[in-house]
Amino acid sequence: MTLALAGARYRYAGTPRDVLDGVDLEVEPGRVVGLVGANESGKSTVCLVASGLAPASIGGRLEGSVTMDGVETRSLKPHELAQRCGVLFQNPTTQLSGTAVTVFEELAFGPRNLGLEIGEVVARVEWALETLGIGALAPKDPVRLSGGQAQLVALASVLALRPAYLVLDEPTSQLDPQGTRLVGEALTRLAGETNTGILIAEHKTELLAAMAQRVVVLDAGRVTESGPAAEVLGDVRLSELGVEPPATVRLRRALSEAGVSVEPGVWAVLATAESRGSSAGLQEPGLQETRMQVVSSGPPGVSDRPGAGGGRA
Repeated sequence: MTLALAGARYRYAGTPRDVLDGVDLEVEPGRVVGLVGANESGKSTVCLVASGLAPASIGGRLEGSVTMDGVETRSLKPHELAQRCGVLFQNPTTQLSGTAVTVFEELAFGPRNLGLEIGEVVARVEWALETLGIGALAPKDPVRLSGGQAQLVALASVLALRPAYLVLDEPTSQLDPQGTRLVGEALTRLAGETNTGILIAEHKTELLAAMAQRVVVLDAGRVTESGPAAEVLGDVRLSELGVEPPATVRLRRALSEAGVSVEPGVWAVLATAESRGSSAGLQEPGLQETRMQVVSSGPPGVSDRPGAGGGRA
């Protein structure tokens, strides 16, 4: 039981070449798979194809196999796809119904269209609001939300449908560090508690390092690397493909090049600070001490150089 692409090749209508060139990837229930790559590497197209929107809704030509739990997406009707796979793209305004006068009603729009009883609709809406910590937005008018708030509401409306799979294309692009962390924690909890399989295209590799089990790297429509998140995000070739490694990885390399030795346990603390979305976390009790350990563990003179050790932590 998986969401799987096998040898997927896709060409947009009216274009002369394939945008995806034999893409293979698999998203298992309860697992989070990250998708990274430079701009125009094909990440958004993979999301369209994986969710079944391409070619069903936007046309184009698809070759290869795209299945959800063994069923070809091309054989499913739009409402069947919507129940199996939730989709969220970068611009939330394109995904709000435009018919609701409150956020609560916006979140209820999808479940009501599934014909669910009112009690179940309310339960799903309240659960989605609580999961993302946006209960205070429930009575607000969706058109009066900030970009970040609208993105969280759009994600909540997808969660309220309780799909087996989620396909997310840069879901935190309009969110600040706190909002990014909130979404990351909510998605991780969703995968673990409801067994939802999640495919997330994201340029914030710190977020993927904190939540994904596997990461797939795209380059010019092809999968160039796929494997455990820590292994892929730590690959020295990642930057050459237009992907910035997580800050912890960059710090580890910089210290290694400077001849600084850091105890293994220190990296776990630094990664915790990084996942909070702000270097300000290093000023918290315990983390500041760790920062000093990193600086003081280098060879004589390292901590005395301008910008060495502490300035990068």
